[in-house]
Amino acid sequence: MDRERRDAVLWRNRALTLFDRVSLPVAVCDVYGAVLLANPAMAGECGTTPGRLRGRDVLELFRPQEATQVERIAEALRLRHRSRYQVSVRWRAPGGAERYGELTADPVSDAVGDTPMLLVMLRVMGERATADEPGAVRVTAVEARILALLAGGATTARAARETGLTADGVTYHLRRLKARWGAANRTELVARAYALGVLVAGVWPPAPA
Repeated sequence: MDRERRDAVLWRNRALTLFDRVSLPVAVCDVYGAVLLANPAMAGECGTTPGRLRGRDVLELFRPQEATQVERIAEALRLRHRSRYQVSVRWRAPGGAERYGELTADPVSDAVGDTPMLLVMLRVMGERATADEPGAVRVTAVEARILALLAGGATTARAARETGLTADGVTYHLRRLKARWGAANRTELVARAYALGVLVAGVWPPAPA
């Protein structure tokens, strides 16, 4: 039994060492979203240390863009569903820029009947242009790719498959672009993308500049 305990401690220490060295921002949260453990990459996105994140609400650190996403996840967890959940989020980076991305939460537990913890991973997608930047034409590579796909007639579902995002992630980018450019719909978004030089004129299939 003593050897089993020593082995368990050894493997736990190895897992924690690996956890700390992962470059992707990762945290372990309880079922309510309180941070139990965070790696340095996750803490770095908040401009602090892993220890100072303990007990913080992950959805206060990274603000959801769609309230309905969070409500669906809460209901699924209440029913003990074991799916992967994704939430579009934004947050303030240490340098002051507003970043946006996607949180992925995987319920994990030792046994099926146990209350799960959440393994939370953050995918950083880009930064919002600040007021003193020429933000009207500033787009991320992901946004440019989505615009090119739309110009070619892609649906939200296809754009999600092509970019590796969820459908909600694509919708989030499109909503941000509409607000940034004052576009009323997707057709106007594509037209503005060509007018601003974000998409290459006179080529098919459409391509980012």
